Amino acid sequence: MKKIEEYVRSIPDFPEPGIIFRDVTSILQDADGFALAVDSMQALLDGVEVDVIAGAESRGFIFGAPIAYNLHKPFVLIRKKGKLPCETIESSYDLEYGSATIEMHKDAVTPGQKVVLVDDLIATGGTIEATARMVEELGGKVVKIITLMELAGLNGRKRLKDYDVASVICYEGK
Repeated sequence: MKKIEEYVRSIPDFPEPGIIFRDVTSILQDADGFALAVDSMQALLDGVEVDVIAGAESRGFIFGAPIAYNLHKPFVLIRKKGKLPCETIESSYDLEYGSATIEMHKDAVTPGQKVVLVDDLIATGGTIEATARMVEELGGKVVKIITLMELAGLNGRKRLKDYDVASVICYEGK
């Protein structure tokens, strides 16, 4: 059986020279790779009490939804601003060149619920940190953050130091 790292396609000099882009689509295009990714991420939750799984648009949906399904837990969508139809809360964060805002429904998490945050990648940690702030604003408790990949060279884990963070694959570079 292949290791999950063997399913990741690495593309040098994308989106700019010196960067190695870690492509998740090569995992998704292989049924065994996709199953291994979901199972490996879900295994990071062994022993964790969880009420709700929340995933950040869009690749957090891809991995978070099957995990929620497998655990028979509700799934909460974290979307880009303006994409959700009901009353929302929002959180903004900085990007390399600018900023972004994400939202979630105000009724998606209730006070006291234990929430796991799911995304495909931790880079600088901005998206997940903004997501955690919204969960906490609604009274939820972030009990774990899980990702498939982590780019350690971008120090996202330092930004998320107050949370229990786990990734399946950790790349030392950017």
